[in-house]
Amino acid sequence: MYNSSDKPYFIERLVAALCYPTGGLIGFIWMILGIFTKSSPRKFLKYHIFQSIFLAIAYWLLYQLIMMLFVIIDKIPYLRELVSLVVFPLIRPIPFLAGCDAVQVVVYSVILYLTTTAFLGLYSYLPWVSDIIKMNVRGE
Repeated sequence: MYNSSDKPYFIERLVAALCYPTGGLIGFIWMILGIFTKSSPRKFLKYHIFQSIFLAIAYWLLYQLIMMLFVIIDKIPYLRELVSLVVFPLIRPIPFLAGCDAVQVVVYSVILYLTTTAFLGLYSYLPWVSDIIKMNVRGE
């Protein structure tokens, strides 16, 4: 799977794994440090840094879009009740999951999957997102 020169170092795996729970902040700092030291991260680390930043931005944009839709839906009387019937079960805390709701469980599961695969030195795959990142990350 890897050539001996392609296998990621421990520090690369650690930085890649820490990118996901921090929303790409660790990777962004690593890229800034790379500019000052005039070094470029290898393909593995670049892939995970860009994917984590992309996911953080996409998550924020999706959250903002949903909040704007809820503000609009709140103004429409019958639609508000209909949407609340659908949305409430998704955002109601689940007691046996430490008060997390279903959406949080999905988000935390994805973050755990991405963090684990990055720490193991693997390229994680999320449909559509990983394809975009692979097309835009150039190897050395």
